[in-house]
Amino acid sequence: MLDFLFRRLTAADPSGFALFSAATREARQLHWYRDGGVADTVDGRFGVLSTVMALILVRLEQGGESGNALSVALTERFIAVMESEHRELGLGDPTLGKTVRKLVGRLARRNALWRETISGAHRWDDAVQESLGVMETGPTAHDAAALKALWTKLEGSSLAALGEGRIG
Repeated sequence: MLDFLFRRLTAADPSGFALFSAATREARQLHWYRDGGVADTVDGRFGVLSTVMALILVRLEQGGESGNALSVALTERFIAVMESEHRELGLGDPTLGKTVRKLVGRLARRNALWRETISGAHRWDDAVQESLGVMETGPTAHDAAALKALWTKLEGSSLAALGEGRIG
């Protein structure tokens, strides 16, 4: 009944939706789990999604104010989806906020890790291992190559393309 009112009050930035959808499509690619060292579990899938998100956020940081605006929209979408997904998993209000804050913190740590790695302060393979959570098996050559290819696509993508959800 009041949908027309709430839609305008809570309208999400389409650029955040488009770019988050692109990040999600990338994280759902079977190669991460079939060919790479990532476990096909909730934690493994979160590791891939948050790694992809972190690389996108590092790229957006390079875009000045326009990149910052898109980064905010993307991060807000990430938070909304994490909250929704965890509600569906059965988390209630008392624990939901704490869980989502932890997930956002894990994304922030990956973002800092990749920012430093891109600047040359960390070895690529070490960042891959830490970010994807493949500590037992170590990163595969596939994981490292796939993330390098993704970073290359991101570097070649304009902010306008990223805002439309087009990577590469």
